[in-house]
Amino acid sequence: MDAPLVILHGVYVLFVLLIILMMVLRRDTSLLCIIGIALLGLTATGSITASVGGIFGSFIYAITELLPTILVICIIVAMSHVLTETGVNETAIRPMTALIRNPALAFWVIGLVMMIISWFFWPSPAVALIGAVMLPVAVRVGLPALGVAMAMNLFGHGIALSGDYIIQGAPTLTAKAAGIPVGDVISASVPLVIIMGAVTTVTAFWMLRRDLANGTLIVSQEVAAAHEAAPAGRTIELPTSVRNALALLVPLLFLLDVVAMFLFDLKGGDATALVGGTALLILLVVALFAHKRNGPEQVTQYLIKGFQFGFKVFGPVIPIAAFFYMGDSGFVKVFGDVLPHGSQGIVNDLGVALAHTLPLNKEIAAVTLTVVGVITGLDGSGFSGITLAGSVAQLFAASLGTGIATLTALGQLAAIWVGGGTLIPWALIPAAAICGVDPFELARRNLYPVAIGLIVTTIAAMFFI
Repeated sequence: MDAPLVILHGVYVLFVLLIILMMVLRRDTSLLCIIGIALLGLTATGSITASVGGIFGSFIYAITELLPTILVICIIVAMSHVLTETGVNETAIRPMTALIRNPALAFWVIGLVMMIISWFFWPSPAVALIGAVMLPVAVRVGLPALGVAMAMNLFGHGIALSGDYIIQGAPTLTAKAAGIPVGDVISASVPLVIIMGAVTTVTAFWMLRRDLANGTLIVSQEVAAAHEAAPAGRTIELPTSVRNALALLVPLLFLLDVVAMFLFDLKGGDATALVGGTALLILLVVALFAHKRNGPEQVTQYLIKGFQFGFKVFGPVIPIAAFFYMGDSGFVKVFGDVLPHGSQGIVNDLGVALAHTLPLNKEIAAVTLTVVGVITGLDGSGFSGITLAGSVAQLFAASLGTGIATLTALGQLAAIWVGGGTLIPWALIPAAAICGVDPFELARRNLYPVAIGLIVTTIAAMFFI
């Protein structure tokens, strides 16, 4: 490896380590990523203008790569706004409350409903709906509000978001950073998500039952009373027949989307486009029914709300993704074919070098990816650092010669379980607020189930690599 190549790779490794350090210290990494992109460009080209222009170019590249994911999430959120305001969401969910007859059923029914809704709408919009509709019923049958919050967190922000099989936002980010197809990450994540979900939820449920039995947890009926009259965000009244018809139509359309994905083998961008197009059509139809003559103007307002949410979520993701894309094909796209002779891409070169210098094995790789995922989740986003997990997975897989999809899926799972809304208190605020519980207490309750789940899943991943 010649001198320019060594310097370039040294700069990349240095900034990866600095980014991890900043995440551990809970500091923002955007500035560091921008400086890293500029220094990579300067090292490779020797031109100040090229390195400065490369910052902007890297952002364009990252946004271009992420735009389908950002767009579908914006549309999904916009649609959820109109469904919530018209009461369609509430009408679709309320029949499920008939299944809640005791604390055990309350925990599992709320969790499973939250998981299903989160697959299609993402957990953030689902939290308010589930809490407003199901919390009073759950509390009345003996499940504490803290148990409701745990079920929503573990099934929604944990199981549903870590797999993200319908919208495919998370696997798209990690797959692009790892340089592999989205479908490979999704397939590799299925057994890991099942193991993590089963271990975590069963452990959490056992701990809840134990604490209810010994009196550590008590049920406050005041919570149920406070939510009893809540309209679940409804501000627009539709005729009952229309609302019922729409409540039936919406899940049916998304169910048809899932069927179409299997029948026509739609994956990645094609599957995302189908879900996004369906959500956009639902938004148009419901908005026109709800607002009649003002429907066209209101459609725009809902889209604005959706885009505000989407770019707020992905704002911190773009600089980080831009930096880690420089480790693969993004570097040539932004700075041109300026890599030194013999380079196969920064991350691949590092993987080959690692294979020749360290006795790396699949056990070390699995543990490292889990740790990297946990660290990237410390900012409470879950998404801002998963490109790092994909990049590290690519690095280790290049050294091992196998297991890139499993390692990528493992890093993604760990990052989202920790930062997506199950352990970091400031990421738990929406669920804690709707259930009227302390977010720090909720994080403490989730800690042992999630930690045990991560340990078991990491061990399981070693056999899949």
